[in-house]
Amino acid sequence: MLGAISADPFDAVISRVGLIYFPDQNKALGGMRDHLKPEGRVGAIVYSTADKNPFFSIPVGIIRRRAALPAPLPGQPGPFSLGDPTVLAKRLIDAGFRNVRIERIDAPVRLHSALECLQFEQESFGALHQMLASLSAREQDDAWAEIEEALGQFERDGQFAGPCEMLVAAATR
Repeated sequence: MLGAISADPFDAVISRVGLIYFPDQNKALGGMRDHLKPEGRVGAIVYSTADKNPFFSIPVGIIRRRAALPAPLPGQPGPFSLGDPTVLAKRLIDAGFRNVRIERIDAPVRLHSALECLQFEQESFGALHQMLASLSAREQDDAWAEIEEALGQFERDGQFAGPCEMLVAAATR
C-alpha cells in the first residue's frame, strides 16, 4: 500500500502507456502529484485516438465483434481513453498539475511481418486475452487468424509498419 510507505518525494514520475488503464485516472494522477517534490515533473505517454493507431485498434475491434463486447463507455479506462489531448490535459490540470504540455508523436510499430506484430500483441497486451476469454479455443484461434490477416495491410516490401500515434505529456507539480 503506497500510502503506508514513508519515502522521500521524487523528482519525477513517468507513466509509459499505463495511465490509460487505471480505473480512476484522476486518483492515480493525484497520487503521482502527492509523491513529487515541489516543482517535480510528471511525464506520461498514451495512445492517441483509435483511428491513428490501427495496429492496435483493428485487433481490438475484431475481438469486440467476435466476442460481442460493447465499446467502453466514455470515461472508462482503455487504450484510447486519453487519446484526445484536451482530455489528457484536463486530467493533469484537475489533478493539480500546471505547465501542461502535450505533443503528438508519430511512432509506427516497425517489425518484420504482420505475424510478428500479432505475436507482439499476444505477448504484450493481456487485455486482448481477457476480451477473448468467453470464446472457445477454436473461436479464439479464428480471431487471431483474422487479426493477422487484417494486419497484413501494413506489410510493404517485406516489412511491417503499423501506424501508431502517441501523446507525450509533461507537467509540473
